[in-house]
Amino acid sequence: MIVVAGEALIDLVPRGAGALAALTPALGGGPFNTAVALGRLGSPTAFCSRVSRDAFGAALLDRLRETGVDVSSVQRGDEPTTLAVATVGADGSAAYSFYVEGTADRLFTAPEALPTGTRAVSFGTCSLVLEPGASAYEELMRAAFARGVFTALDPNIRAGLIPDPDAYRARFRSWLPSVSLLKLSAEDAEWLGGSPKEWLAAGPAAVVVTRGGDGLTVFTRDGGEYAVPGERVEVVDTIGAGDTVNAALLHGLAVRDALSEAGVAALGGEGWAELLGFAARAAAITCSRAGAEPPYARELEPEAA
Repeated sequence: MIVVAGEALIDLVPRGAGALAALTPALGGGPFNTAVALGRLGSPTAFCSRVSRDAFGAALLDRLRETGVDVSSVQRGDEPTTLAVATVGADGSAAYSFYVEGTADRLFTAPEALPTGTRAVSFGTCSLVLEPGASAYEELMRAAFARGVFTALDPNIRAGLIPDPDAYRARFRSWLPSVSLLKLSAEDAEWLGGSPKEWLAAGPAAVVVTRGGDGLTVFTRDGGEYAVPGERVEVVDTIGAGDTVNAALLHGLAVRDALSEAGVAALGGEGWAELLGFAARAAAITCSRAGAEPPYARELEPEAA
């Protein structure tokens, strides 16, 4: 079981050009997208979050259930669902503004236990910024790692939600001793400061940096550095691409029985090339269609086997 911990929200995606283009609601949130992608790839997955009882919240849970994701760890609240208004650039890249005050997901509280059979927990995005939920997710991360559970972190920076960047950067560094796998975009890496070498020294067994269409690079604790190019595709938008990479990495590690520091260390150059290539193919499919629509395992065969 891979548990994904974090927010589920509604993306309002423009269908047309200009500031007043019609907005279409779409299910989203980095952790939510990661859970859906894992479910579509065939990994046993659970979602750990707090979701509104409103119609949007019901739709989010329906999608998770349809994808085979266990939602028994989802808390519910009467507060509204968080909204993220997307702006899609000419190159398909997405930027967001958020409506988060008084919403359900930020009132998450740490559970007493994770689902039976949990092998890994994934964290990231807004849930690690918005209090009081951010502290609860941090508590869960540290507790899971202390119990020997593999932890994955994608900070997925949303700068507009971070009132004190320096304080957040310090908090990010404080998480690293409790992180097994750090994945982040080149843009996030630049915003956070530091380097893969520094981050590895603080704790993670591996750091994966994504570079959009230019591919992915992994840096490992033993000094390894392995890269693969991006898959060429006609980009509709990049919504959910990074979340698909998260899911593909975790799924690939799971099928290789490598959800451990020892397992990560044993991959070597060939193993990482296969895994990163799989993640690049999965992300390319997501970019080829509108919204966060990650691929099913059958779309990646035979690599997904």
